[in-house]
Amino acid sequence: MTITSSAPAIGGGDITTPHIGAIAFAGTIGTIVEWYDFLIYGTAAALVFNSQFFPNVDPRIGTLAALGAFAVGFLARPIGGAIFGHFGDRLGRKSMLMLTMVCMGLSTAAIGLLPNYAQIGIAAPILLVLLRVVQGIALGGEWGGASLMVLEHAPAHRRGLYGSLVQVGFPIGLVSASAMFSLVTMLLSDADFKSWGWRIPFLLSVLLVAIGLFVRARLPETPVFERMKARGDVVPAPFFEMILKQPYNFLIATGLKLSEVSWVYMLTIFVVVYATTKLGLPKSLMLNAIVLAALLELITIPLFGHLADVYGRRFLYFAGVIFTILFAFPLFWLLDLKTPEMVILTIVIALNLGHGLMFAPESAYFPELFGPNVRYSGASLGFQVSAAIGGGFAPIIATALAAYTGGTAGVSIMLILLALVTLTATLFARETKNEALLD
Repeated sequence: MTITSSAPAIGGGDITTPHIGAIAFAGTIGTIVEWYDFLIYGTAAALVFNSQFFPNVDPRIGTLAALGAFAVGFLARPIGGAIFGHFGDRLGRKSMLMLTMVCMGLSTAAIGLLPNYAQIGIAAPILLVLLRVVQGIALGGEWGGASLMVLEHAPAHRRGLYGSLVQVGFPIGLVSASAMFSLVTMLLSDADFKSWGWRIPFLLSVLLVAIGLFVRARLPETPVFERMKARGDVVPAPFFEMILKQPYNFLIATGLKLSEVSWVYMLTIFVVVYATTKLGLPKSLMLNAIVLAALLELITIPLFGHLADVYGRRFLYFAGVIFTILFAFPLFWLLDLKTPEMVILTIVIALNLGHGLMFAPESAYFPELFGPNVRYSGASLGFQVSAAIGGGFAPIIATALAAYTGGTAGVSIMLILLALVTLTATLFARETKNEALLD
């Protein structure tokens, strides 16, 4: 049966629906699929893409090339935010939410079917990069659509909590991607995995996307967008409307995201490389620590979302950014002890407090900063521009700093500087928890 909403009710400028639980579930499950698709590429890039698509170069160069293609996905995300944001503000949230999932699913499955370098030569890595670009564009539009679908149905006093459920898709996608590759490598020989087994997680995406599409097809358009359309408030060029009339909010959203996204990709990329190469720690220890930390976020992210409803979005941001400033140096001091228990505890604390505190309220906070007719564009672009900077460049800069200085002091200073940008944005941001989504 299709999920339907009752006639929109205006309460203090807010529109709510009685089916928010089902809608939140649909938004979350789709986000899980999207993050799974996006993140399995990173694992494959580290394990097999150097030999499959860049075999005629030094293995280290091949790995760098594969990870470079991984970074391309981050650079494509703002493009997706701009494209899908424009049409999401013009045509509706639901249609773009369905389209992003189709784009992600088809591009991910295509990677699983892609001939390697030995079969089609230089066309193989070129197609790989192009498919990664499509993945990035799809994810760039997915987050904004999922956030608005849930937020614009949610009751005003629970927007932080329900919005945080969209954010749960990231840790579940991270755990699912890691678990799928662990299962495949456990069941297959190393030769079979490198030959064809690595394709299985990509091809399984088709099934996951089909489930996601089935669930999301049952959703109604958000009552906020329907009322906005009925009032004739849809603007012809939402992206330019947002940039020209709300540049302050766009800069605030970009600044708010910067520290959190840099922190999480430092933990999941740079710290893993540092701990395994410089400290000689087992890769399995680091990956298990990240998985455990991500599992705990299934609890802490909704908890922090609830706290954002009680104490406000800025309260969570102040807490998270101050933690990252204070923990930037101890993070590496504790890892340098090299005891498994301390390594796991450090990663768990760093991910949940340095990432979770700020990540949890974003699905509510970023859209709330913008008016309804540019909300998809503004929230998506602010989120994705910072993701491109923090996810695409911060780990690379950190690697260069560590190599140049021979230590991690420069990396810690970089994390503090990024946190100061977010702290400044938080100081200048307004609190939105009591604001209506539709005037």
